[in-house]
Amino acid sequence: MVTVEVDPARVESRLAAGQIECPGCGGVLGGWGYGRVRRVAGLADPVRPRRARCRACAATHVLLPVTLLLRRAYAAERVWAVIKARAGGWGHRRIGVEFAVPAATVRGWLRRAATRLESVRVWFVQLAVTVGVDVVIPDASGCRWRDVLAAVELATSAIAGRFGTAGILDAVTPQQVVVAASGGRFLAPGWPQTGGATPLAPAAGLDIR
Repeated sequence: MVTVEVDPARVESRLAAGQIECPGCGGVLGGWGYGRVRRVAGLADPVRPRRARCRACAATHVLLPVTLLLRRAYAAERVWAVIKARAGGWGHRRIGVEFAVPAATVRGWLRRAATRLESVRVWFVQLAVTVGVDVVIPDASGCRWRDVLAAVELATSAIAGRFGTAGILDAVTPQQVVVAASGGRFLAPGWPQTGGATPLAPAAGLDIR
């Protein structure tokens, strides 16, 4: 899966120009049909993901807009709002009512996120240090959820400071950074991988190069 812009016309333009790289081998991706149309809660219009095929290794990839996380039926903005609410001390039932997400779904998201809070915090702090200039790492707050939020905000500020505040959705936002930096895998099994280099995914996924 590759995170791309929301604007399909720009995605097509970049595909035609050979500007989207294969995440597996670094080759050039070309258009390869479309995925099925689906509705995503939190987005006004249905989503029809573009598919692409690497001209070098022949691997196929789904191109998901930066508004979506992998295999989630809810927009990334809503998922991030749930994480923020949990950091504010809300329980899963209250969050479910507030954001119109079934309580069981919210509980599943939070349980998955809770197993990796420290590694996620470290991932975004490393991203901020790699991208930013004179980055000041925030002190621990005593709450792992709030520490993750602080790390994502730090990465967002570092990216905006280096590349500018304009992103795909008119402003570089924390949820965009979460999607781009994780390659849409923020709640997927196996992310983040520990011990490896932090990718500069936002430089491509947020269209800020």
